[in-house]
Amino acid sequence: MSALAQARRTPAPPEPPPHHRTARRSRRLRHMNTRDRLVAVLLLGVPLLLALTFVWIPALTTVLLSFTRWNGVGDLHTKACDPALPPILNNGCVNGVQNYHQAATNYPEFWPAVQHNLIWLAVFVVIATPLGMLFAVVIDRGVRGSRMYQSILFLPVMLSLALIGIIWEFMYSQNFGVINTVIGRDGDNNAIDWLGDPHLNLWAVLVEATWRQAGYVMVLYLAGLKAVDPTLREAALMDGANAWQTFWRVVFPVMRPINVVIMVITVIESLRAFDLVYITNKGINGLELLSVLVTANIVGETQRVGFGSALGVVLLLISLVPICLFLRQTFRREDTP
Repeated sequence: MSALAQARRTPAPPEPPPHHRTARRSRRLRHMNTRDRLVAVLLLGVPLLLALTFVWIPALTTVLLSFTRWNGVGDLHTKACDPALPPILNNGCVNGVQNYHQAATNYPEFWPAVQHNLIWLAVFVVIATPLGMLFAVVIDRGVRGSRMYQSILFLPVMLSLALIGIIWEFMYSQNFGVINTVIGRDGDNNAIDWLGDPHLNLWAVLVEATWRQAGYVMVLYLAGLKAVDPTLREAALMDGANAWQTFWRVVFPVMRPINVVIMVITVIESLRAFDLVYITNKGINGLELLSVLVTANIVGETQRVGFGSALGVVLLLISLVPICLFLRQTFRREDTP
């Protein structure tokens, strides 16, 4: 038997029968005094209350508001909207799925925003996450100056997205930007308008977002690499595996919990993108995103809370689909013997 197989097949102590575990747990609960019960209730109740207050109740309220026509002023009622009346007289009425139908058929910014959000997600999954993982693997191997590299790569994570957008505006400036100056395109006639050209600005902003996201992923993977049992690597080296084989066949599968966390964070970060595009041009002219449309409809001049809530529900559904698919595949692999 190989050394790697022996390392993986470490003997585990036999588990007690289920009724013994239940009896032991019941005895432990009976021995808890009033103070212990109070602490347990607080430790469980406070996070649950905060999650309900700031996550679940607003999310469910948003779903309900998406089926209404409401401008944020006045009361809501259960009366159906009358198409013959002007919008001001239909305020607070039940609009059914008309908000979703209007977004899909009569809102020109909707489909470009969906496309841009999906591109943002694809870039984070295909480029930013593997790049952060590469940084983590290189630094974890103890290269010379690894602490300095780690600090430099993590620096963008410490900066706000608004500040990152301002920094990169100087980089992308049409006449005085660093990029145009380096490539010799800083003249009035041949300068490249990185942030004004709708065919380029999305990819330019994605470079900014990837610069930050890669450092974020690097830190998460570094934490996962430090938690891997070193005996697994030693066993793989004794079996003749090289560094590449050791990582992909031994280390990476062990970091499955970290991979789940990073996947969820990547999807959330990509679909809640707002700051960079709003700093650049307020999310117009090639930088339409669902988060910008939600903000423009709910707190903008139009004050269409119901319609903006419908866009928010669409954004929620888009974010849940890849997360649920990834979690399903992950848990299915864990259940496979």
